[in-house]
Amino acid sequence: MITSRTRREFLTDATGFTAATLLGARALGSVHSSVDDTIRVAVVGCGSRGAGAAVDALSVTRGPVKLIAMADVFQDRVARSHEAITSSLTEDPASTAITGLDVPPERRFVGFDGYRHAMDCLKPGDIVILATPPAFRWVHFKYAIERGLNVFMEKPLCVDGPTGRRMLELAELSRERDLKVAVGLMGRHNRGMQELARRVQDGELGEIITQHGYRMQGSIATFRSPLKPEGVSELEYQLRRFHSFLWASGGGFNDFFIHIIDGLCWMKGAWPQRAQALGGRHYRSRDGVLYIDQNLDTYAVEYTYPDGTKLMFDGRNIDGCQERFMSYMHGTKGSAIVSAYSDCGSPASIHRLRTLTPESLVWRAEIPAGENNPYQNEWNDFVAAIRDGKKYNEARYGIEASIVCNMGRMAAHTGREITFDEILACPHEFAPGVDSLTVESPAPLLADAEGRYPVPQPGVVTDREY
Repeated sequence: MITSRTRREFLTDATGFTAATLLGARALGSVHSSVDDTIRVAVVGCGSRGAGAAVDALSVTRGPVKLIAMADVFQDRVARSHEAITSSLTEDPASTAITGLDVPPERRFVGFDGYRHAMDCLKPGDIVILATPPAFRWVHFKYAIERGLNVFMEKPLCVDGPTGRRMLELAELSRERDLKVAVGLMGRHNRGMQELARRVQDGELGEIITQHGYRMQGSIATFRSPLKPEGVSELEYQLRRFHSFLWASGGGFNDFFIHIIDGLCWMKGAWPQRAQALGGRHYRSRDGVLYIDQNLDTYAVEYTYPDGTKLMFDGRNIDGCQERFMSYMHGTKGSAIVSAYSDCGSPASIHRLRTLTPESLVWRAEIPAGENNPYQNEWNDFVAAIRDGKKYNEARYGIEASIVCNMGRMAAHTGREITFDEILACPHEFAPGVDSLTVESPAPLLADAEGRYPVPQPGVVTDREY
């Protein structure tokens, strides 16, 4: 059986890391439902994340589930994603998931309005996967709610104060309408981390004293970007390289660091209320290449919870440095490894000493058979809630995790302490009018005469990030 991690690596290789934004040409007719229990799915945003979520949806333990529509702003993304999904599903000869793939050319939409056409192929109670850059999340979430659809949303869910406030309002509306909403923070469906959270809540670590999270690695995905090539519009360039631009993704900070930060906040059972941070941009150019993205290369954030406890997070994207990618915490009665490696790598464990050595081990998570894949777990849990009519809505904590990331990022970008309330109330909307973009629109961010984009200037620009 192909694992989800392998599957997502496969899909990344096949489609590229960019999830792009959505979209769609003219609808060529909706699919009419038959009287059966099939849950139909549409994917909006056809990068590796959308493709990976689609494969997980078709692999749920309680079917039938059928993928019937796809949408993206770029034709090549739709084509490569469909090919990658097909190839991934056929990797396992014993799997029957391939029978759930039913997306003929007339239900593959290309253009900025394609999200509407893809969702219009569904009936109320079906599922839409929202996997475009997060700048568009509120636009698509709003339409999904209007259509009465259950929603799977990739993280992060907002990039600034105005979109955060908008998303919180939509989350409440989705709850009032009893829509099921899943968020791609798959660590919360890691069975070992779930057991660790229960043990922490039961007091096995005593009071949490401090937490530490690390994602220090090389330059990945579209974290850095060279000058825009000729013949490509700024809008297309920024969408294809969305990790490089704050308006599209919240930058590398939000996209790469959110899992570790969210996992530690979950263990604490609280959200930090303020943050102070450091950050540095070390490579405006390297090996003769000029970089024009908006990211800092290093971030160090001290988050403070309401009770004064600290969450210390270090992030780095520099090639050639020592890598560290994990999280742990200390309490008055012991310590714990939350993620042993990567975003939510097992096994979670509890130790009697702060050295976190095998000799100090008290408990190590054991994952039930068939549940060692958190990507698949979250889809199994999501679809089970839909079929059983249970309450299931992860939107609010997904949004709050994104706001906490925005808070830490803004603290680094401005050189000021930023509170949760301040980032949420901040009036700076990175991309106003994103809901009305067309292929002819200027990009929300414009380059200067040398092709460079504005970057954060801590201590110089302190009331906004650029």
